[in-house]
Amino acid sequence: MRSEPPVKVVLVKDVATLGKRGDTCSVADGYARNYLLPRGLAVEATPANIKKFEVERSASERRTERETAQAEASAARLEGFSLTVRAKAGEEGRLFGSVTTKDIAAGIKSVLGLDLDRRQIDLPDPIKSTGSYRAVVRLGRSIAREITVVVEPSE
Repeated sequence: MRSEPPVKVVLVKDVATLGKRGDTCSVADGYARNYLLPRGLAVEATPANIKKFEVERSASERRTERETAQAEASAARLEGFSLTVRAKAGEEGRLFGSVTTKDIAAGIKSVLGLDLDRRQIDLPDPIKSTGSYRAVVRLGRSIAREITVVVEPSE
């Protein structure tokens, strides 16, 4: 039985046993030829392919750094922020309806100019009465800020 030399490939997608996208790996010739290449999981490690993935990786790192910087700037603006929301309320402060994450996102946009998606805001429980509540705004992978939402009855 003859032994083929290992083949160098660049991963196009994350492969659990080999590595992440853009990694260069040495694998058995048959594994590359019969599994990785036909399924589009890897390409041959030619100088052009290696350079292409290095350029993509550096662009991705720059984009991640830029997004992190923007998230930190937004987090600084949200530090200690209190949003006052007016809603129709009946007797004993019970609201007609509720204050949703969409309402909170719209309030933050109107006051601070931050364009947030409602899914970035975590409310422990729905807001169905007047009072003061805490909400967490997730701005990035590990960047989150707690804000205060004060619900007052509208006149």
